[in-house]
Amino acid sequence: MWVVVGQSGQLAQSLAGRSDMGKAQFMGRTQLDLANPEQAAARLRELQPNVVINAAAWTAVDQAEKDLDQARVLNADAPAALARVCRDLDIPFVHVSTDYVFSGEEGPAWKEDDPIAPVNAYGQTKAEGEAAVMSVGGRVAILRTSWVFSPFGNNFVKTMARLGKERDEVRVVADQVGRPTYAPDLAEACVRMADLLQKSPELAGIYHYANSEHVSWADVAQATFDELTSRGVKSARMVPITTADYPTPAKRPAWSTFDTSKIEALGIETPDWRARIGACV
Repeated sequence: MWVVVGQSGQLAQSLAGRSDMGKAQFMGRTQLDLANPEQAAARLRELQPNVVINAAAWTAVDQAEKDLDQARVLNADAPAALARVCRDLDIPFVHVSTDYVFSGEEGPAWKEDDPIAPVNAYGQTKAEGEAAVMSVGGRVAILRTSWVFSPFGNNFVKTMARLGKERDEVRVVADQVGRPTYAPDLAEACVRMADLLQKSPELAGIYHYANSEHVSWADVAQATFDELTSRGVKSARMVPITTADYPTPAKRPAWSTFDTSKIEALGIETPDWRARIGACV
């Protein structure tokens, strides 16, 4: 039996939509409360799963600046507790992390062993979670990802699709660069990684996963508006702005593009994100 920790997020819903996950148990807050890591670990141990995918996290980036302790429990303490159970059961544990563990300084695409230097509280807690999970050991894979979008929940592409139809003009940040990730593609990567870990525990480690081509948020918005136009829907004009024009409580990394060659070497594909826009629009 596979257990997916998380139920309502984009990744969890993408996993739930797969035909090969029909017998998996999806554990929301009422079934497995990560706010109480030890109780969550005890419940997981009772289930005796064969694989665990952690698709849950504190993802409210700005709110983490005020609620650092709560974010740390969900993003660091709880994953470490789950990882210990998986190590003891000798089963794969696939944990999802973020581009926010890096500084955002422009340079080559980020590789898995590059130094981390988070610029906000959310990134700090995710980095702490990575360190804690990796220190536990066992059949663990951490998949760092970025700019997730899908037909599920709230995300940038769906927001742009809505605003594109409602407004004449939409202002979008153009000086932050990253690689968008379609949640169903990330779900495929998680499942493939879990399968590989069952057969080859030596593949444990940190991997980067995102769809191909790095672009700005403005580029993603324009691609969304172009998709609307191709369907005969009048869409807004995209106006590029700078990060300084759109201040937020938490600083965002300006350069978030990944080198995904390590995971691609395992045969896990990183398709073009533009081909996925239509599913959200």
